[in-house]
Order: sequence, then structure tokens, then C-alpha cells
Amino acid sequence: MTLRTDIAITPELVANHGLKPDEYQKILDLIGREPTYTELGIFSAMWNEHCSYKSSKKWLRTLPTSGPRVIQGPGENAGVVDIGDGQAVVFKMESHNHPSFIEPYQGAATGVGGILRDVFTMGARPVAAMNALRFGAPEHEKTRHLVNGVVAGVGGYGNSFGVPTVGGEVEFDARYNGNNLVNAFAAGLADTDKIFYSKAEGVGLPVVYLGAKTGRDGVGGATMASAEFGDDIEEKRPTVQVGDPFTEKRLLEACLELMATGAVIAIQDMGAAGLTCSAVEMGAKGDLGIELDLDKVPVREAHMTAYEMMLSESQERMLMVLHPDKEAAARAVFEKWELDFATVGKTTDDLRFRVYWQGEEVANLPIKELGDEAPEYDRPWTEPKIPAALAHTDVPQMDVSEALIALIGGHHCSSRRWVYEQYDTLIQGNTMQRPGGDAGVIRVDGAETKGLAFTSDVNPRYCEANPFEGGKQAVAEAWRNLTATGAEPLAATDNLNFGNPERPEIMGQFVKAVEGIGEACRALDFPIVSGNVSLYNETNGRGILPTPTIGGVGLLPEWEKSVGIGFVAENQPILLIGGPAERGTHLGQSIYLRDLFDRRDGDAPHVDLAAERKAGDFVRKLIRSGVVTACHDLSDGGLGVALAEMAIAGGIGANVTDVEGNDPVLTFFGEDQGRYLLTLNLDPQGDAIADLWAEAESLGVYAPWIGTTGGSTLTLGAAQPVPLATLTQAHESWFPSYMNG
Repeated sequence: MTLRTDIAITPELVANHGLKPDEYQKILDLIGREPTYTELGIFSAMWNEHCSYKSSKKWLRTLPTSGPRVIQGPGENAGVVDIGDGQAVVFKMESHNHPSFIEPYQGAATGVGGILRDVFTMGARPVAAMNALRFGAPEHEKTRHLVNGVVAGVGGYGNSFGVPTVGGEVEFDARYNGNNLVNAFAAGLADTDKIFYSKAEGVGLPVVYLGAKTGRDGVGGATMASAEFGDDIEEKRPTVQVGDPFTEKRLLEACLELMATGAVIAIQDMGAAGLTCSAVEMGAKGDLGIELDLDKVPVREAHMTAYEMMLSESQERMLMVLHPDKEAAARAVFEKWELDFATVGKTTDDLRFRVYWQGEEVANLPIKELGDEAPEYDRPWTEPKIPAALAHTDVPQMDVSEALIALIGGHHCSSRRWVYEQYDTLIQGNTMQRPGGDAGVIRVDGAETKGLAFTSDVNPRYCEANPFEGGKQAVAEAWRNLTATGAEPLAATDNLNFGNPERPEIMGQFVKAVEGIGEACRALDFPIVSGNVSLYNETNGRGILPTPTIGGVGLLPEWEKSVGIGFVAENQPILLIGGPAERGTHLGQSIYLRDLFDRRDGDAPHVDLAAERKAGDFVRKLIRSGVVTACHDLSDGGLGVALAEMAIAGGIGANVTDVEGNDPVLTFFGEDQGRYLLTLNLDPQGDAIADLWAEAESLGVYAPWIGTTGGSTLTLGAAQPVPLATLTQAHESWFPSYMNG
């Protein structure tokens, strides 16, 4: 059959599809002829950065991805980790940055929908969601609009679907003025013997389209997400998908019901690049060909072309390979849930990807090469220039109490309640710790005592100053936040957000950050089991801060023993665990410098991974022994901000006295790594705490008693006591005041 060729392929058309001249030449060499317009679209979808990882594959291969609990690492819709008792946690984080800048509500909403599908495609019921959001400077003209739209989109989709949002991040920095970041995380539970994969098996089997109808929304979305922005941003609005959470909820229930019948051989979410990517991946993984008849695809718009159908990113759609003898039963399930069910093709043994439309063949391509032969680049990169360490004599001084009030009431450290109270954090009835602490915690359905903890972390300031240490720190902080609840860190997912990889300095940031992430994951036995790379986050040549977000998952054998960050009683000793004895010495790249003095100088703090591990293991042991009543890791703002957050969360003050002879600014606002604050239900003069200190000393873990809880003020050394009411007012008021304009 002769291929239908009705649109001339010009150099301009090739460029508009995000393909470089040498990449187009590779296509010509591969298929031995000029592609059809539909084929050009297929190559554009499969070979763009978002789908092919052509700039990052080399470095992603260096990450540790296996471990004794890992059932499935990167390469599937989501990672799968064993949590015992025949159960697994299935999770992933993925970006929806470009769409959320163009159309914030739908961009964020469909980001949530897409990550939820990645999880239930594996056969897991979603049980928790998070989101890591980064916006431009608060004073920028678009920031308030973007915050409103993105938060509404996250809540509108997640709340309607019925999954609790248990954690996340919200940050502001002028470097995100032209590219906000929306990184969506989801986790689900599945039986270890009922995990579903995307590898097609068997020849002549039906390929079935499931879910919602195909429209023109999102056509070319993956290609758009693989390019930087210019002045034509508004023209890209049609590339943003439109979501329907109620259809997704029905799709979830129908898929899980269908999976229980044994009808499913392979399943793939139609996410980036829609029908193209899902069909090619299923066939290529199974060493099979795929034949599609687009005339059988359910559509919601008239006169859709083959090109539009193959590249549409309409939401709430799945592709499956089914056992032919169970096709009728499968159809009945989907008709019951009032969803489309259409047999649109079959598997073949010729390793070709054939597409038919209006009775004509519009694509005939080698299926393995569509994925395996995508360009892979070893892009040139330059070693990042690390700024000199900040001298202690170069630290600007400020009254400690005034600085604390300014930081706790500023845009960076203020409460995110305005955001997370728009999310349903309690649906499903298993949430034990809501957003606002170090990590979200849920109970595990079907287990008497087991719980899971979730966190999302990265410090982009550190990553720009020193990408290697910043990458290490992102992993270490996620590991630390899980540990602070009492959870055993199991595994992580990464969302690597960077600028244009064709710029050697940006590629250098990426390379060194990945190296740092890998070193930390190996040292902490914290493998990366899934993830996403988002590049070209630039507008008119101005890139974002390098932002390699780490989503971490931890296991609690007894969720009732987990602890939060709030002080729970008066007259309890406060211990500082971990870090160097000369605590609070690092102010380079700190929030104290940036937010109070508009300075971004000095090296990032370095992470001692061996010390990190020792301190964390010690803290986790203490929490599980039942002597810890509250725990909080130290991060942005150092000791002072962490103490204020614990006091505000518990409604109880504290008096910190163990600071004599130290520079109070360095002590209270230094951002040294690997540290925790703990309160204990022990007599400070008793034998039990003496034994604790002896054990810490034998382990080489620094663990001084620095103060005591109680009262209605927070006193930091010799500084003027700050009323807890003043701190609380400052902490809670910034976000609502800002959003009210």
C-alpha cells in the first residue's frame, strides 16, 4: 500500500517540530525516504527531549536504581518498592512546568491527573499526593496569578479525584519569573504479585483504547515542553491539555476492576505524546509490532486528522493489550463505568509501527528504532565555578530576635496554610500527619500498624552555587525529613528541572547535580526508582535555578510512634542532634543573607554523608524507642527558624541557653547540614538521658542539650524574648496578605 503524503515536508516544517537538521537526516537514513506528515509528527513526539531523554540518558544511567526492596526501577510508568506483607508502594514524580506557565489551572490539574494515571496504570490504588511548586518573585506581575491558578488546579483535580495531598513545597525566587515549576508526585498501594507492566506479549492480540475521547487539546504538548519560551508564549495555549478528574476517577475504578479479571496483558497510560508514545512503548518493549486503525479511535471533535489523533494529549486515556477471549468481559466493565472501549489495533510480529486512517496507510515505521534509535547526546559541559566560602568576618550582623521575626514572616519561611488548606488532606481517612511538618504520614490500608511517610526537597540556591553539593543536599534533606518522622527511608523519585542543556554551563550544572545525587543515594541506601527530566526551562535565554527535586518515601513499622514537629509539653529538654560541634557556622547561600540583605554569595554547605547517616540512624532509633516527643530537621533558616516552627506548631515556647561564647547570628541562622532538633519525655538529670548521651558519644554523634520547652515566648540566648503570639502572627499572615493583594 502506498503511504498517504498530502503535506510537503519543508526545512521550516521540520524545525517547527523541534527537530534539528542532523536529526532529520537520521530519520531519512533510518527509513530510506521522506516521512509523511504524520510520521514527522510521530518522530517529533518520540525524539523530543521530554520523551527521549536524549540529553540526559548518559548521566541518568549512573544513578543507583536497585536495592533489596526495589521491585521495579526506572523504565516503567512508576517505581515499585516492597513494603512487606505482600504489599508494595508505587510512586513517581513528574513535571508539568511549561503547560502550567501557559495556562496555570489546566497545566497544574493535568499534571496531577497524569501522575495519578502513572500510578494506577501499574495496578496501584493512589493513596497520597504531593506537589513541589516554584514561582517567580512575589512582586512580579504574573506571580500572584500563577499561584492562584496552579493551587486551584492542583486542588481542583486532586480533591475531585479523591486522593489526599500530604506534603509538598512552595517557593518564590525571581529566577522563576519566566518559568514556574509544577512537580507532581503520587503514590499508590498494590499487591506485590499484582503489578502491571507496559510490555506487550503475544502476536495478533487486540490493542484496546480505554477512557475518554480524543480531542485536539494538547497536540504537540511534549514537543512544546522540550523547548524554551520566547515572546510567543500565548500562542502555545492550545498545546495545554484539559483535564476531567471525575472521568479519571471512573477510569481508575474501571482499570482496577478490569485488572482483577486477568484480562490485561499490558497497559500504558496515554501521557506525553498520547497514542504515539503509548503504542510504540508497548510494542517495542515486547519486541512486537503494532498496527493501529485511527478510524476506530473515539473522538470528540469532527474532522480530526491522523496527525492530530496521533499527537493529541487529551487526558484520562489508556491503551491496553488484552486476552482476546476476555475482550467482551472487559468491554462490559468499561461500559458499566460509562467509558469508551474500542479495539483500535493489534499486535504483530514484524516490528513495524503501522497507522491507518480513512482506509490509507499514513505511517509505517520501524518500532524499535523509534525509541531505541532516538538521538542520544553527550553534550559538552563546563565545570561549574564554585564561589569562595563566606568568611565569618563578612557576615552582616542583625538583632537575632528581629531577624527571626522577619524570616518567619517572610515569603520563604512563612506558613503555607493558605495553599494546603485548599487541598483535601484527609480524604480516605488514613492521613496521620498533614502538610506543614517535615513529611506527610499515612496509615497503610490492610496493615495493623504500618505507615508510609512522604517528602519533597531541594534547595535550588545551593544547587546553583555548588551543583554537586546541592545534589547531595537534596537527597540528604529528603532522607532526613523521612527520618524525622521515625520512618525508614526506602527509595526516591527525582524531578530534574534545568535550563537549556545546549549551553555548556547549564549542562555542567546537570552533570554535577546528578553526580551529587548518585553519591548521596549510594551512601544512604536510597535508590532512585522513577523520575522525570525537565529541560529548556528558560525564557528569552534566562534560565531557572537548577532544581533537582527529590521525592522520598519512607516506611513506619508502627505509625503510632511517628512524631511531628510541634512541641507537645512544657519542661522537656531540647537536644540538637548531628552536625559539627562548632554548630551554626555556615551562612553562605543562606536565607538569612538572601532575604534580609539581598545577598547570594558564598559556597553552599557541604554534606558529610557518613555523619548524616550516623545521626539519622540514631534519631530514628530514639523515635522508635518512644522517648522522642517532637522532631524537626534543620534546613533553611537554621536553628532559629526550626525552633520557631516547633514552638508555633505546638503553641509552646522555649528557652535556649547553650549558646555562650558563640556568634549568635552564626549559631541561630547558619545552615549546617545533617542536624535535628528533638524534645524528649526524659528527666534532663536522670539516668536515661545520661545513657542516651553516652551512646551518642560512642557513635560520634554530637547531641548537646541546648534548652527547655515552656512558657509563651521563644528566647534565643541573650536576645530579647519573642512572644509566641508575635511569631505566630508573622508566620501565618504573609501568604493570605499577599494573595489578598
